[in-house]
Amino acid sequence: MTSLWHVTVRTPRERAEELRALFVALAPQGFEERDVEDGLELAVYVDTDTLDGVRARLPGATVEPVEEGWEDAWRAFHRPVEVAGIWLGPPWETPADPSRAVVIDPGRAFGTGAHPTTRLCVELLAGLECGGSLLDVGCGSGVLAIAAARLGFGPVTCIDADPVAVETTVANARANGITVEARVLDALDEPLPATDVAVANVLLGPVETILTRLDAREAITSGYLEGERPAHPGWAHAETALLDGWAADRFRRPR
Repeated sequence: MTSLWHVTVRTPRERAEELRALFVALAPQGFEERDVEDGLELAVYVDTDTLDGVRARLPGATVEPVEEGWEDAWRAFHRPVEVAGIWLGPPWETPADPSRAVVIDPGRAFGTGAHPTTRLCVELLAGLECGGSLLDVGCGSGVLAIAAARLGFGPVTCIDADPVAVETTVANARANGITVEARVLDALDEPLPATDVAVANVLLGPVETILTRLDAREAITSGYLEGERPAHPGWAHAETALLDGWAADRFRRPR
């Protein structure tokens, strides 16, 4: 009898953030997400002991037993990508140039780098000429902070309201040979440190609040769909990048 189950839920894009927040609560160690024709599909692996509880939280979910060899199938889901010369991938893949790699273990990550919003943020960061200090707001796994360090930003500060995310960021930075300052901080309520560049790959509503509270010259934001753009009083919109139905924006302080 199987002891592991694959639980999947499909949702329209406009409800993706609501479902993603639920999955973060159910599986803070990580979950799968992929684009499908009618929206997004989110999935998590659970054992028999927790299956009933997960089913109760996800009515209508598809539940399938995980067959022998599931480890290889799970690994095949997490493939490396390259953005602006930065390799983003899992530890069982080998980057051509480790000095330009961000290695994230999806077994303990909130984001591995493959999601379009992460890739868009890295692309926009790579296009900045100012460099300097960087603040990663809502750092999650630390993938953007580590990528920024690889791109030459520094010092890099990471904040997140979730202590587990901060611990994960520190561990991932250490595994990549990168030094960051990471601490628990609620970006919606507590004072934010001054920085040259800030990046916030979170939900649209929090992005709008964060933009009003930042002390930065440039800001890169994502976590919302193509066609959406956060309200940005006090900022000039510089550019938008799009990928697979998702959007990211760059803002700068008017001179």
